[in-house]
Amino acid sequence: MQVEFDRDTCIGMFQCVAEWDGFEKDMDAGKAVLDGGDETEDDIFVADVPDGEELDAKFAARACPVDAIAVYDDDGEQIV
Repeated sequence: MQVEFDRDTCIGMFQCVAEWDGFEKDMDAGKAVLDGGDETEDDIFVADVPDGEELDAKFAARACPVDAIAVYDDDGEQIV
C-alpha cells in the first residue's frame, strides 16, 4: 500500500497528523510533511505504508479537508 501526498494542496489543518504518525507538522511552512516521502513531482510525495498502519493511513486521507492525500493498494488502484 502506498500513500500520495500533494503538499501544494495542503492547507495545514494537520488533521492527518492527528490520525497517523506518518505525517508531521511543519509549522514554518504551515503544511504537513509525509515522513519518508519521496518527491515524484513538484510537491507530490509518495511513501510506502508500513505493515499494520494501513487503517491509520486511510483515516489520514479521509480526514484531509482538501483531499491532498490519496491511498493506493498494491495494484496501484486508489482506495481512498
